[in-house]
Amino acid sequence: MAISKIDRNDRAKKKLTGLEVSVLPERRDIRKRWLLMSPALLIICGCGLLPLSIIVAYSFMSPGSYGGIEWKPTLEAWINLLFERDIFDETLHINFAHLKILGRSIGLALSATLLTLIFGFPTAYFIATRPVKQKNFWLFLVILPFWCNLLVRIFALMLFIREQGFINDLLINLNIIESPLRILYSDAAVGMGLVYTYLPLMVMPLYASMERLDFGLIEAGYDLYGNRRSVLTRIIIPLVKPGIIGGCILVFIPVLGAYVVPRILGGGKHLMLGNLIANQFGPSRNWPLGSVLAIFLMALVMIALMAYVRYTVKSQTNG
Repeated sequence: MAISKIDRNDRAKKKLTGLEVSVLPERRDIRKRWLLMSPALLIICGCGLLPLSIIVAYSFMSPGSYGGIEWKPTLEAWINLLFERDIFDETLHINFAHLKILGRSIGLALSATLLTLIFGFPTAYFIATRPVKQKNFWLFLVILPFWCNLLVRIFALMLFIREQGFINDLLINLNIIESPLRILYSDAAVGMGLVYTYLPLMVMPLYASMERLDFGLIEAGYDLYGNRRSVLTRIIIPLVKPGIIGGCILVFIPVLGAYVVPRILGGGKHLMLGNLIANQFGPSRNWPLGSVLAIFLMALVMIALMAYVRYTVKSQTNG
């Protein structure tokens, strides 16, 4: 009996040693992976998580008298996100100024995304249907504006839309209008600047999807007596839907936090969230409120990204 127990123990030890030998290479691979990822993790923590943690900490502090913060924990900045206190009795009222800026930011972001999609879709389709030798030339023209500084492009756009600009002069010479239109320093000017600036970000993902499109399916749709509308809605759009969603995300996120375009074309009167955040850290010297607004903007961006990821995962599982 004793001998059999010893044999069993020896067999169990051999099995354990065999498992340990098989597990050791896996552990070594895991360690190597962590070592290879450590530089990227350090950069993410140092350049991403650390500043974010500082902003979160600032949002729960009191504003300093001349900028900065005072280390007095409070929720006043979070309350001031949507409410404001009366200067006499300190009662809370809805902050309509912040709500107006938030509504303008979301409205302009959605409008700019929709307009870039309307202009970018036929542009991408046109490039995708060109001969191979011509595609690079048209793509070069789409990317060319990025070679120039954003400020230069915005000031060049001002020359077109001001009262003595090209658009008003052309409309007056064609006898379409009698007096110049006041386009500059308005929401319309900000919208035009956003569409002009971020249109290439919509064209590129749309072109990437359309380049892989099987145009034989389009010909088959016409052979089956489909008109242009049915071919567009039932064949082209469903097949290039990933490019549409990707382009919308690439445009919506930077437009939501835009600063330069509304600052110049809006004349400081038509603010967006990015301008409001900059004002809190600048002239207003309310760093906690600026931190809260920055966190709120980041939350909106995260919601948009999560919706995009959830939709793509669902479409892949259904497909």
